[in-house]
Amino acid sequence: MPKTKTTNPEPVDREMREFEAALLRSVDQAKKGVIAASHTPSAIQARRAGRPVGSTKPARKVPTTIRLSPEVSSAFRATGDGWQTRIDAALKDWLRTHSASLDAGL
Repeated sequence: MPKTKTTNPEPVDREMREFEAALLRSVDQAKKGVIAASHTPSAIQARRAGRPVGSTKPARKVPTTIRLSPEVSSAFRATGDGWQTRIDAALKDWLRTHSASLDAGL
């Protein structure tokens, strides 16, 4: 017969008691209106849907589709989240260093 690992139930019981106590405090505060004061009809009406004013950047990026070589794509993707932002930064850097030669060619 395989051995079964016995666990001490006390940490779970302690955690459950703490959770229940916090839940009861929350209910008590809601009944008194301490926490739920921000959920009055006037407060809900005052808050508008959508992003807060000023939370968007004034110069938005333009969605586009480009074809990249597999080496470039895999190299940038391997750097993790934000790889598209890093490609954007690399292209901006290229523009800064090559803008004079581009102007001369036009």
